[in-house]
Amino acid sequence: MAQLRSDFDGRVVGPDDTGYDSARRVFAGHIDRRPAAIIRVADAADVARVIRLAGDTGLDLAVRSGGHSGAGHGVVDGGIVLDLSLLKGLDIDADGRTAWAGTGLTAGEYTAAVGERGLATGFGDTGSVGIGGITLGGGVGYLSRRYGLTVDDLLAADVVTADGELLRVDADNHPDLFWAIRGGGGNFGVATRFQYRLHEVGPVVGGMLMLPASADVIRSFMAEAQAGPDELSTIAAVMSAPPMPNVAAEYHGQIVLMALMCYVGSPDAGERALAPFRALATPIVDMLRPIAYPEMYPPEDPDYRPTAAARTLFVDSVDGDVAELILDRLRASDAPMRVVQLRMLGGAIDRVPADATAYAHRGRRIMANVAAFFAGPDDQPAREAWVADVTAELRRGDAAAYVNFIGDEGHERVRDAYPGSTWDRLVSVKDRYDPTNLFRVNQNIPPQA
Repeated sequence: MAQLRSDFDGRVVGPDDTGYDSARRVFAGHIDRRPAAIIRVADAADVARVIRLAGDTGLDLAVRSGGHSGAGHGVVDGGIVLDLSLLKGLDIDADGRTAWAGTGLTAGEYTAAVGERGLATGFGDTGSVGIGGITLGGGVGYLSRRYGLTVDDLLAADVVTADGELLRVDADNHPDLFWAIRGGGGNFGVATRFQYRLHEVGPVVGGMLMLPASADVIRSFMAEAQAGPDELSTIAAVMSAPPMPNVAAEYHGQIVLMALMCYVGSPDAGERALAPFRALATPIVDMLRPIAYPEMYPPEDPDYRPTAAARTLFVDSVDGDVAELILDRLRASDAPMRVVQLRMLGGAIDRVPADATAYAHRGRRIMANVAAFFAGPDDQPAREAWVADVTAELRRGDAAAYVNFIGDEGHERVRDAYPGSTWDRLVSVKDRYDPTNLFRVNQNIPPQA
């Protein structure tokens, strides 16, 4: 440790240091891993040195951006954590509509900075997520139907490979690697900077709408979301109502539909687009209003660390029978918080050819996520079983998955994220850039060997 501290100017945290527990903590509350060393890198040269260190020692290497991996891949027992949190450089070319961003930035930090100029790049729905992880996996969020996934706005990246070489990767330079990092995760190197396309995004109409949940409301909401304009993105969560201050006590614990919605366009057009949703039932809470786009990422409690069982899947439609199934299963669970989340896709997402990036689920209509929160080891097995059962009923034999929402579910589940020839092409890129599988603490794509 003394040598490491000297080599990295003291930016090393070990098990005996005061800040060790906070430095190893990730978003998922049930992840409790103890790395041998956490190294906060200052630049690409540092990244290369950490990679060489992991190769020389044989220790597992975890790469951490925002720490939101559901499988806890931002930390590892007994190995090295390469912490990117200091890489927060941001160079905005407002005239050229591009930005170079360090992968230690969060989605909220980046969005707030470019938002001061009326610009935006689409990420997810949570501001504290690191841009590194969400970009490499695809990036589904509030701007996806209008402008596509995060990877569709990725123009270039600086990537340090397993042999410690820094590469500028784009459509003309290392195009095979550029294809792979747009959806293939952290399997091929450590990205230190991304160049993004920026879009002019002024005030949006967005926020939260909560409706009483019935099968007809759920079915109609999803039908309206699919029929809506590309400017409108929706994330509908059928869930037990949390005890929020603006939710009447009579609804606490009841099954409701809580939707996060964002219309990118004029306030008048946004109000027209949102009117059909408000008309489905008398809203319990209506917080939809014209806001600056960065306000879609409200402040978060830094100490919030949920413990939840979760699974992800794609579904083609939510008809009355599916809506009834969702309600029945939610009502049958006694978990204090349980949810079936439904994200409408389409729009600009599926106007990109399926083989253009490693994210290959372009034609899918709806992304669903099933989750149940648990208090600890005693109730965790029951919550895991409920989630697995509900997911199986909704999936109906379709195993496809979005890699950024997969937990610690095994190799076959990773295969489900990359259908058809996508997997074979990713393995070929892995063979070339990481033949020894140094980058294995992830949703792993092992080399052929």
